[in-house]
Amino acid sequence: MNKIWITSDLHFGHQRDFLWAPRGFDSIDEHDKQIIKNWNDLVADDDIVYVLGDLMLNDDAYGRSCFNQLKGFKYLVIGNHDTDTRLIFYPFLRGVEDVQYAYRLQYKKYHFFLTHYPTLTGNFDDKGLHTKTINLCGHTHTKDPFIDWNKGIIYHCELDAHNNRPVALDKIIEDIKNKYNEVNENE
Repeated sequence: MNKIWITSDLHFGHQRDFLWAPRGFDSIDEHDKQIIKNWNDLVADDDIVYVLGDLMLNDDAYGRSCFNQLKGFKYLVIGNHDTDTRLIFYPFLRGVEDVQYAYRLQYKKYHFFLTHYPTLTGNFDDKGLHTKTINLCGHTHTKDPFIDWNKGIIYHCELDAHNNRPVALDKIIEDIKNKYNEVNENE
């Protein structure tokens, strides 16, 4: 079975050091090469990857070149840096299956709403995780995937929160179940 991965905020070609320096890099070139390597070390050619926005910045030809090196079948969520000009060529990038503002995904009895921005999708009633819609997002460049947990069941998938790598959906489910159980035990 194909593995499903989630990630966000690749920012290929983003020249500002406030992006790549906190991620542990000395330049955007070093950043982009390592992001490509990390991705391709994990993702197989037939895996599915949801990219939750902000693929590239500045030089679009360079950004396309970086993105086209990535393995897998890709579903793209539009982020705040995914301009109308870029959206024209996104469907033609290597491995891109679809481009949307959001996706709904059901996987192993869990329900996910994939967006670029953190989005409230439900509350913390006592009906259990399988009855909830879990928001998977990016955008904020946080290192804490649970930074918005107090607002709802929101899990951050940006590179910053996952050691500059895509995160497997199975790992996300494990993380969320652990957090949900931890929070419910402490009440």
